[in-house]
Amino acid sequence: MAQRTVVVKVPASRGRELERRLVERRFEMRSAPYALYWARGEGVVVTHYESGKFVVQGESPELFLEQFLGLVSEGAAPTQPPAPTRGSAASPAGALVTTIGGDESGKGDYFGPLVVAAVKLTPELSSKLANGEVRDCKLMNDESVLRVGAALRANVPHAIARLDPPEYNAEHARVKNLNPMLAALHARAVRELAEPGVRVVIDQFANESLLRKALAGVDIQLEQRHRAEEELAVAAASVIAREQFLAALHELSERFAVDLAKGAGRPVDVAARRFVTLHGADALGQVAKLHFKNTLKLGLAER
Repeated sequence: MAQRTVVVKVPASRGRELERRLVERRFEMRSAPYALYWARGEGVVVTHYESGKFVVQGESPELFLEQFLGLVSEGAAPTQPPAPTRGSAASPAGALVTTIGGDESGKGDYFGPLVVAAVKLTPELSSKLANGEVRDCKLMNDESVLRVGAALRANVPHAIARLDPPEYNAEHARVKNLNPMLAALHARAVRELAEPGVRVVIDQFANESLLRKALAGVDIQLEQRHRAEEELAVAAASVIAREQFLAALHELSERFAVDLAKGAGRPVDVAARRFVTLHGADALGQVAKLHFKNTLKLGLAER
């Protein structure tokens, strides 16, 4: 059954009460940008935003709302996609047929996870997003990525595949190469959205045969090319992937009380030294991709 999203207004003043009830029901609780809390359990994902928006995503969001809040589906309304603006990604081919686009974030960042996102846009969705704020995430600031990414997740079919640092380090130690890891994550995300014969566009990161092998047996029309973010579906995937990366990096920074910088430059080295001072070298693999040269700069071998 397809995942659906329902949004209702619930005053932020009820946040603590509702969060407590979700904890009692053994939901997984996390923080999220601009949200009072994020929770997952019982087949749904729930986000209660500071604005009062209560977003439920899952196969039967109305059933959860009725059981949890006593609300029926008539009280629910879909959110709107990001407002149009100039300079958005073009998608001439994707605008004519349903297209799945995929992109990744975090592969050049020492701290934080490796995230792959896939987005499926029908011609109708492409039309709604055309000339809007969706573009290659590298052309957007972090604030815009967080805002537009959250809006996209509430409005478009998508899938996210992610390796947090401990899993990333274990897998990299096994395969010794980033590209097979990326291919596996892209394949996982695409498989969640695929339908027979659908067009799939991925920003090329390795030999084309690698991803085709990972997607063997899936009936799709796969295209891999450089600068694929010019496709609206790929641009949307890039925004969601980066939004998820930024949210994860913020969560790790708060958990370990260290401002974990993006990228792999000098601010990252400073943050890594502070992290090791506070938590010890053995904990570095909880937040960092250990095969980066930044680890050697600390005087540590890859652990």
